[in-house]
Amino acid sequence: MKNKSLLLALAVSSTLLAGCANLDGNLLASSGMSAYKAATLSDAEVKSLADGACKQMDGENKIAGAKSKYTKRLNKIAKALGNNIDGTPVNYKVYLTQDVNAWAMANGCVRVYSGLMDMMTDNEVEGVLGHELGHVSLGHSRKAMQTAYATLAARDAIASAGGAAASLSQSQLGDLAEGVVNSTFSRSQESDADDFSYDLLKKRGIKLDGLASAFDKLAGLDGGRAKSLMDSHPASADRAQHIRDRIAADKK
Repeated sequence: MKNKSLLLALAVSSTLLAGCANLDGNLLASSGMSAYKAATLSDAEVKSLADGACKQMDGENKIAGAKSKYTKRLNKIAKALGNNIDGTPVNYKVYLTQDVNAWAMANGCVRVYSGLMDMMTDNEVEGVLGHELGHVSLGHSRKAMQTAYATLAARDAIASAGGAAASLSQSQLGDLAEGVVNSTFSRSQESDADDFSYDLLKKRGIKLDGLASAFDKLAGLDGGRAKSLMDSHPASADRAQHIRDRIAADKK
């Protein structure tokens, strides 16, 4: 039974980490059980990891204060979108940086960068954040955390005793956060999150045009300023057209 468990762990770790080109064979073997645990993390464990990763990211970035124009705008947007996703409270904050990005983790941690808010209207930000909430609701953020944790486990041979989050250092939490924030979603995941945003905006009586025009603006950017948002398929122009097609169909 012990041998079967080890073989299962190694099989799972190999599947999860197939994209990691420079893994040492002995390290992968010694961390097999941690990688196996990454594939079987409970919702509570994933949210605990997200709590730590989000806290670490907050500590590494400058957050807009309560009186900031960005916070006031985001509070208005948050009120429109709602502060709960499938029973998970949503926590919105703005990072003061020229980067163009936004992301969400499975614990309801939603962060938008001031660089994105500078180039978009409130309605466009609503569309982008609706998309990020879609990744949470549809389980994509959960899977991204599992993959990021598995990569970390293989690299650092993390012990699973005491809970996944409890065993991580601040540096490891930072690496975990970066892995989640910079994760690339599949074509179908991105499309599903787009449709989730459309449905959410429609349900809450929010204008739908901003979701399409947000993609128009992202399509006009070089990948360097909006790396995480642009490293996805289908292309932003195609995503904008899909939203406009849905709007047109709804008007018939």
